[in-house]
Amino acid sequence: MPTPYSPTIYHGSKTFLAGALSQLLIGDIEGMENVPPEGGVILAVNHASHFDPPLIGCLLRRHINFFARKTLWFNKAASWWLDSVGTIPVDRDGDSDIKAMKATLATLKRGGLLSLFPEGTRSPDGNLQSAKPGIGLIAAKSQATVIPCRIFNSNKVLSKGKTLPNFNLSVHMRYGKPLSPATYDPGREAGKERYQIVADRIMAEIAKLTRPRPVAI
Repeated sequence: MPTPYSPTIYHGSKTFLAGALSQLLIGDIEGMENVPPEGGVILAVNHASHFDPPLIGCLLRRHINFFARKTLWFNKAASWWLDSVGTIPVDRDGDSDIKAMKATLATLKRGGLLSLFPEGTRSPDGNLQSAKPGIGLIAAKSQATVIPCRIFNSNKVLSKGKTLPNFNLSVHMRYGKPLSPATYDPGREAGKERYQIVADRIMAEIAKLTRPRPVAI
């Protein structure tokens, strides 16, 4: 039986990561005020590094639900922590994708905040990739508010295929304005292309986000 979500474990982990990452990696950030304090929200983020989930989650006040490969639940300690912080397991080779979809829609229905990577996997060079239809499916079915977010430089800190991070660089983030369903969803009349259209529109909003300006000291 999965370990239930624990606010204490989640916020304790977030506090620890925020303290460590703010000293080591986090640079300029803009737009966090665009994330609604409540209600079902999808945080749509580009993906280039294993550091991306903790970077976007450690400074936001709200609890964020993340997806993770089911293979990360490889022992009792890992399983306990992942379940305690509310991570949703995904098994692309089995039937758990259906379970993950149900868990995702239930999370949004009860007013949760869900982080999704439209590209589906990490970019090998930091450049934005095409969006997969998965985020379009979730957004269209949930009709949730979407917040586009773009991370800059995380691929240089820990690129795909590398094992050791480079802490001599800073990662910068910009959170965009909220997108309503009327903005991204063409509706059922779009037919089979509906979910890809939604995904492409969300990805286009991420692409519009520019690197934050350095804070003057």
